[in-house]
Amino acid sequence: MALTITDECINCDVCEPECPNSAISQGDEIYEIDPGKCTECVGHYDEPQCQQVCPVDCINVSETHVESKDQLMAKFIKLTSKA
Repeated sequence: MALTITDECINCDVCEPECPNSAISQGDEIYEIDPGKCTECVGHYDEPQCQQVCPVDCINVSETHVESKDQLMAKFIKLTSKA
């Protein structure tokens, strides 16, 4: 599952540099997560780093981009060209 940032985002800038896939970027009003790049940090870390640093807990699992751990790992391999 890709993660998503809710309207509760305060634009604190701490999540963007934590993303190993560069999936987080500044949107029109709040930060946004590209579901095509988000692996929930599978392949990099045990837990999503953006969720770990978010001071307002506004990063949640997206119900519209449901993916298994195997799918997330396949996306990690595709994005990083690592086996």
